[in-house]
Amino acid sequence: MLAARLMPCLLMMRGALVKTVQFKNPIYVGDPVNAVRIFNEKEVDELILLDITATTGRHGIDFETLEKLTSECFMPICYGGGVRTAEDMRRLYALGIEKISLSSAAIEHPRFVTEAAAEFGNQAVVVTLDVKKTLFGKYSVRTHGGSTNIGRHPVDLARELEAAGAGEILLNAIDRDGTWSGFDLNLIREVSAAVGVPVIACGGGGTLPDVRDVIREGGASGAAIGSMAVFQGKGLGVLIKFPSREQQEALFE
Repeated sequence: MLAARLMPCLLMMRGALVKTVQFKNPIYVGDPVNAVRIFNEKEVDELILLDITATTGRHGIDFETLEKLTSECFMPICYGGGVRTAEDMRRLYALGIEKISLSSAAIEHPRFVTEAAAEFGNQAVVVTLDVKKTLFGKYSVRTHGGSTNIGRHPVDLARELEAAGAGEILLNAIDRDGTWSGFDLNLIREVSAAVGVPVIACGGGGTLPDVRDVIREGGASGAAIGSMAVFQGKGLGVLIKFPSREQQEALFE
């Protein structure tokens, strides 16, 4: 496995694979199980899978689809969406999920992170922070699919959740999501410098140099790509793809 990490970030909605732009207007891009099979062939090291309506739609975790995915997947999966209890986490780990991302539940109840880390280990507990700029250009964390502004700066919240037991932060820039405009380096830099756990940058990746920059200049431990992994290019059709090992090595050498 490469020292710097690059992984697909797939969005799921009611069992289907979709892609959003700034957390809106989800576009159907295929069957998640088929996508996982392709990523297996491409020898992807790890995968992030986020169910974007499990919390906001109140339908909970789609264990049936996840069981199909884990039975096909040869790589570690980090899953997030609708996880509210320790029992949810136990069922997910039993399916073969390696890491679980907590978002709304962690932010509303930081003690849940502490209890989860104590039972399952810090390395298995990820916290996702969805961040959007305000009208005044300030960063603020949002929950429930970006619909609720909690008025907290991501640096402060990242520190708090690291102290609570989070072993990793998935930092998602809502304004950059699906735009192909590059990662928000200022956001990534601020949070990466404030915590001691790995920070995974998400939102905006459009080129391989974008990935290189967020590692070298942003200080991220890894990058998660969405549009780059499911489309041929900006404005083009669906194509499940991923940079080769040689391309990744050239980026991070």
